[in-house]
Amino acid sequence: MNEDNFSYHPQEVKEREKLPPILTSSASGGTDRATKSHFTFSSFISTINQKKEAASRRNLAAQLVKQNGKSVRELPPICPGVRQKQRLSIETLHPEMKAPIPPEMKAPIPPEMKAPIPPEMKAPIPPEMKAPIPPEMKAPIPPEMKAPIPPEMKAPFPPEPSRVIPICTKTAKEFQEDMEKAKTSGDWTSVHDFYLTTFNSFLELNAAFKKDANAPFNTIEDSGINIKYLNAVYDSLLSTPPDTQKAVLKGIINSLLREWKGARTKDDLRAYFTLVQNPQYTSTPTYVIFAHLLRQIATLAEADHHFLVHWFTKLSQRRFKQLVDRLLQFISLRLFPAKSEELPPMGKCTWWNPSATKVLALLNAANSISNPPIIPFTDFYNLTLDHIDIMEEYNTWHSYGNSHRFSFCQFPFILSIAAKKTITQRDSEQQMISIARQSLVDKVSRRQRPDMTLLFLNIKVRRMHLVSDSLDELTRKRADLKKKLKVTFVGEAGLDMGGLTKEWFLLLIRQIFHADYGMFAYQMDSHCHWFSSLKCDNYSEFRLVGTLMGLAVYNGITLDIRFPPCCYKKLLSPPIVPCDQNTPVGSAAVSLDDLQLVMPELAHGLNELLAYEGNVEEDFCSTFQVFQEEFGILKSYNLKPGGDRIPVTNQNRKEYVQLYVDFLLNKSMYKQFAAFYYGFHSVCASNALMLLRPEEVEILVCGCPELDMHTLQKVAQYEGYTKTDPTIRYFWDVVLGFPLELQKKLLHFTTGSDRVPVGGMVDLNFKIAKHDVSTDWLPISHTCFNQLCLPLYKSKKELKQKLTIAISNAEGFGME
Repeated sequence: MNEDNFSYHPQEVKEREKLPPILTSSASGGTDRATKSHFTFSSFISTINQKKEAASRRNLAAQLVKQNGKSVRELPPICPGVRQKQRLSIETLHPEMKAPIPPEMKAPIPPEMKAPIPPEMKAPIPPEMKAPIPPEMKAPIPPEMKAPIPPEMKAPFPPEPSRVIPICTKTAKEFQEDMEKAKTSGDWTSVHDFYLTTFNSFLELNAAFKKDANAPFNTIEDSGINIKYLNAVYDSLLSTPPDTQKAVLKGIINSLLREWKGARTKDDLRAYFTLVQNPQYTSTPTYVIFAHLLRQIATLAEADHHFLVHWFTKLSQRRFKQLVDRLLQFISLRLFPAKSEELPPMGKCTWWNPSATKVLALLNAANSISNPPIIPFTDFYNLTLDHIDIMEEYNTWHSYGNSHRFSFCQFPFILSIAAKKTITQRDSEQQMISIARQSLVDKVSRRQRPDMTLLFLNIKVRRMHLVSDSLDELTRKRADLKKKLKVTFVGEAGLDMGGLTKEWFLLLIRQIFHADYGMFAYQMDSHCHWFSSLKCDNYSEFRLVGTLMGLAVYNGITLDIRFPPCCYKKLLSPPIVPCDQNTPVGSAAVSLDDLQLVMPELAHGLNELLAYEGNVEEDFCSTFQVFQEEFGILKSYNLKPGGDRIPVTNQNRKEYVQLYVDFLLNKSMYKQFAAFYYGFHSVCASNALMLLRPEEVEILVCGCPELDMHTLQKVAQYEGYTKTDPTIRYFWDVVLGFPLELQKKLLHFTTGSDRVPVGGMVDLNFKIAKHDVSTDWLPISHTCFNQLCLPLYKSKKELKQKLTIAISNAEGFGME
């Protein structure tokens, strides 16, 4: 579309805030289009005002003529073949936008000018504009007054306006043929008329795109719209002449200006579903129209939203992604317009972004109920929001919740993981400061000398008793968990500037998750850890692991922990610790897909059971009873009361599989996970957790698994080297040529984790330092500072050989 035709100037602010009225289209179709003047929204409005004034003068003159007794010519009859189209002003859509008429401009009408309207000038009121008469006001008609109606005058009573569907005048094939002819001949009259008529009302939209005009299609499974035809019309729209594209926008305005009475029909929902997919909403000149469309969709009833959500799931991935991107762009440009004069002032259209975000929430809901999701959840992130005052949004949401005060935090799917990390860390810092301040106040109030160590959570441990000392310290200092963490190794000199804390986490996690420790079982098939179901008297060590995870998130440290995704789903069930201690925690709704990521072989066997075509009861001889080995003893558990006497059959096998999965992932290790849950939330108890998805909690704890070594090369720092030195050039040539597995090993060797922090490689502060030793030495690393110490190797071959040996044998070697 030629955007110059939709120019915007400051003096048009007031007009652009409103939807422009509609000019009555010429009956001559395409011939008059060539003579139309340059189109702007302000000229649109001024033209309407001029016509209204001229019409008022003509009506006044007509009344004066009638007063003088002169004859008045009667209005010509309306041709039955012409559809009556309702024209409404923008004030009907938004009454609060009406400009009041100054008193001095209101002139009284002289009595002699108030003439009654002659009967012959009274035009009949169209049926669709007649308001229904309440039953209590309907008086019965006496029988003697009921005259028989001549047969020739009997006409079928027009149905309800919302039910009237015009006849579809063009098929998809005919439309394509018209497009081909127009491109060949240059005559766009037929195509223009089609677009002008189709988008002029909701009725015409349904007539054009509804599969069957007479079918109600009142189902969430099928919108009733011919999607292929609709896509063809929209794909062709952007290649039509500018006046045709303007005609579509004018028609949409006319459609949105309808005066609604009562609930929306399914045909109305189909029209909204159709209009929101229009590809024209990609530039700011169309945003006024787009905003009003979004507002009407956002204010629909919940039941109507339910239909739209399910209809959105039927869109193709490409169309769905395009719609999401248009809405995200709309929000971004409203927040940060390229030119301030392109859009109305923010103060006069505060409802724009709330409306767009609510419609985006419908698409997010559609994506969530689709299996698999149509697009990744990260595609809903609006990175522009990383640059606003996100804490102000969080505080508004924290104070007002989901009330009338809009905040982007009401719709956390739109916030990127970086924005959520900022909220989590700032919220943590505020809690740290508050707790530390209270400790100092308590100390002073008791007239004791203030000690700066009160500002920190100070952990002192012995390397030989790492787990037991850590457990004792965290248990004893439970009230200080929300202070800044400082770690000291007994008998070792050193000041913790972050390196000792990182080392403490690294060593403690490595020891706790060792197979000999027995707390967690490593699943070889899925390469992850899972909770041991062995019963014990004390689950405090599971609480310690949860506390460690909470401290890592709280202090912004990435851990090398490999839990399956369902662990983080359980960790947010619920996201806030319930007040009632008897309320179950950590029990999430799990499925066979969750088990697939923990125990793939068992999940495969259960899938085979569900797909088995023979007699399950006779061939498998299973009951609703399962067995687990504990300390060499096989113990049985009933999945339901009397399960050992209930056979698994073809009819109840789905129930058996669901109960088995729930037993494995929830019930069999409930006490272990509950202790883990309470440990995590003892540190991270915050409303900020309500903003996070399980996948995002995993990223906050473990970092991002995707590596970008090119970015790491750009942000790397050097000590003793420069980026142009031969050794550094050799290093990056080797690393960029490594397979992914070796790149992960290098990252683990250097930082203690093979995952990237939430902020990406930039947050690693990766440094390569010159190591003045013989080139016979292997590289070493300081994981506390993300530093790689590299000898001055003379060739690429030598560097590759020594680096590969070092990173491949890094467990307990070469790391300081």
